[in-house]
Amino acid sequence: MIRLKLNEAISEYKQYLVIEKNVSQNTVQSYIRDLKRFNDFFDDKNIDVKDISENDIHHYLSDLYDHLKKSSIQRHMVSLRRFYLFLQKEGKINDNIMNQFEMIKSGKYLPTVLSKNEITSFLNSIEVKDAISSRNRCMVELLYSSGLRVSELVTLTLNDIHILQKLIRCIGKGDKERIIPMNDTVCYYLNNYVEVYREELLTNQTNLLFLTRKGKSISRNNFYNILNHMIYQSPITKHVSPHTLRHTFATHLLENDADLRSIQEMLGHSDISTTTIYTHISNEKIVNEYMNKHPRSKKKQEKRKDK
Repeated sequence: MIRLKLNEAISEYKQYLVIEKNVSQNTVQSYIRDLKRFNDFFDDKNIDVKDISENDIHHYLSDLYDHLKKSSIQRHMVSLRRFYLFLQKEGKINDNIMNQFEMIKSGKYLPTVLSKNEITSFLNSIEVKDAISSRNRCMVELLYSSGLRVSELVTLTLNDIHILQKLIRCIGKGDKERIIPMNDTVCYYLNNYVEVYREELLTNQTNLLFLTRKGKSISRNNFYNILNHMIYQSPITKHVSPHTLRHTFATHLLENDADLRSIQEMLGHSDISTTTIYTHISNEKIVNEYMNKHPRSKKKQEKRKDK
């Protein structure tokens, strides 16, 4: 099978839509705009369509969930599905990996969330022994403890972290600035990374906090691959994306009775209804609350007898 770069495949698809399918100009522009975003997601601009994996699609969709409304994500999914049908029809790919992904249902999207034991197990599996492992531990500790988006994480600078004050400054959507507290654990790993290891990654002067082995900035796709590798080496069996850690951050705060408005501020949501979607309470929490609080529950009655 002849190899075909993703950007070339998108160009061929555009010609197919215009010439063979006679699709309207507005529809063509909408499909191609979505697919260009898909192409821009990959660090390798020469990536072959056959080299795109199911895991790549998972990461791409996670990125969409972190930045777009549900209606926009649905449109992107339609664009990808039709593009992959074209690739399969034209013999550009053997298997249509988009068949593994269902369209978003009309209900609210609730991504995977890690339990407290799972997130602890995952974090503890990252042993700090060199510059790369120190950097990696810092990045995931920050995502879980602050709820940062991955795009916010990879653009942090040294000026954005204030370890003594235990605060982090980030610029979110719409260039909105927010200040988020940091816990002692994050501050410990950050201080260790900055003071001991970061200089090993420097090749040129830069203020960026997190760097690749070659001293370059870390892209979103870089981080997805780093996270995927860490999860693979950990005891966790769930599919985990940066969005999973952001959602876990918010859910665990809510389960520990944090104020919803405070969570909204830390996540950088302009609308609190968005925060409500991200921070569903686990079934275990609901069951325990019911069994402990409802006057007719067996557990409640047993407590009364003990008194």
